[in-house]
Amino acid sequence: MKNTKRLYYLLGMLVLLLLVWMVSDTFTQPGVDDLKMDFNEVATYRNENNTGPIKRVYAVVVSDTLWHEMEQYGKLMPHTKYGNTQVYFFTNKEQAPVKLNAQKPHFDERFNQYCIGRFEKKAMGEEGFRKYPFH
Repeated sequence: MKNTKRLYYLLGMLVLLLLVWMVSDTFTQPGVDDLKMDFNEVATYRNENNTGPIKRVYAVVVSDTLWHEMEQYGKLMPHTKYGNTQVYFFTNKEQAPVKLNAQKPHFDERFNQYCIGRFEKKAMGEEGFRKYPFH
């Protein structure tokens, strides 16, 4: 009887420990705030189609040209299975589009020269980052 009681306490403590570990892991996931650069979303586009592939496009102004940080930011953006997510990076708010659309290149061509990077996550989860995509 005494050994059974100890076993229940031990199992209870183990379950409690696992629960605390899972909850703490959930709340300590990396996010945009953990990145070294400042990111400012100036424009977004999402198609209205909720039954087919979802297309998301973002125009983001960055404070520096740390390529790895831009790629990490792109990876943190929302993505839907069979959808497409694209993030275009610019260094100056005045030289970034404020309106995006569904057709490539998703913004007025006069902004192409100011685009310093593009992150894309395709339908099957393939990711790619390209420096100066319009040069």
